[in-house]
Amino acid sequence: MDVVSDAVSAVRVGRPSSNRVRVSGSWCTRLAPYDGAGFHVIMEGSCWLLPDSGSPVSLGAGDVVLLPHGTGHVIADAPADATTVKQAVPFERWLDDKGPRRPRATSGEVQMLCGKYRLDRSRMHPLMAELPKVVHLPNRVGAHPELRAAVDLLGHELGAQGPGACIAVPSLLDLLLVYMIRSWAAQGTSGTWSAVLGDPVAAAALRALHSDPAAPWTNDRLAAEAGVSRATLARRFTTLVGRPPMAYLTWWRLTFAATLLRDTPDPLAAIARRVGYGTPYALSHAFSREFGTTPGQYRAETAERSVSTDEPA
Repeated sequence: MDVVSDAVSAVRVGRPSSNRVRVSGSWCTRLAPYDGAGFHVIMEGSCWLLPDSGSPVSLGAGDVVLLPHGTGHVIADAPADATTVKQAVPFERWLDDKGPRRPRATSGEVQMLCGKYRLDRSRMHPLMAELPKVVHLPNRVGAHPELRAAVDLLGHELGAQGPGACIAVPSLLDLLLVYMIRSWAAQGTSGTWSAVLGDPVAAAALRALHSDPAAPWTNDRLAAEAGVSRATLARRFTTLVGRPPMAYLTWWRLTFAATLLRDTPDPLAAIARRVGYGTPYALSHAFSREFGTTPGQYRAETAERSVSTDEPA
């Protein structure tokens, strides 16, 4: 595993949900704040996204936008004033009342994929927490080729509705999330984790820790893996990541344990071995100290929360 994969896996729960939308004319709809991440892919035409706080964003064909913190927003055919935004039709009712999924094709038609991912924010990796409220990835020639390929595949799959689509579409949506985050990191923004992933020393150390968190890591062994001295590793890693290498390892082991408790039926002893603790007692003690709850209580609470908040894909 790598940092981005693990950061996504730690928070992703359930299956993504999505709606293929076709609409034309004058329209304006609101998506309420959501305890997850929303996204829009503009397949054809253009529209505007107006977040609850922040500047309006113009979206064109091929553009992708991610709202990683579930920010409430309006999407509309044109920039809207405060009164129009206030009167925007809730998205679910808009789908039902206006029937925008399959209208007769007209000039000025907009086709888009609107959806959301369920996230467990209780153990969010700092890479995910650092993402801005709106991640806009414009369709530019030569930019983000993997993301563009995923968008094309998704558009084809949704249009064809061929055999196996019920498996292919959710898998492509998961792939889309990874590529959106990867593309954001590759933009070289001022974010801390863009710098972390672009630093050869910190990135090498993180790859090693995430590839095998159960290994008996020490600062010396990790420095050798990164190809630098122990002092250089400690200085660069701590400056960029915000905590020393071994402190990060401890935090990640326990976060990984929480993910396994949430997503698998594995016994505590097996989880302890996977995350680098010699005994279930040692893991339980560290887990309780870090998160203020026992592994058993955490597993029960997340299972109950998953049942109460589950929704169809």
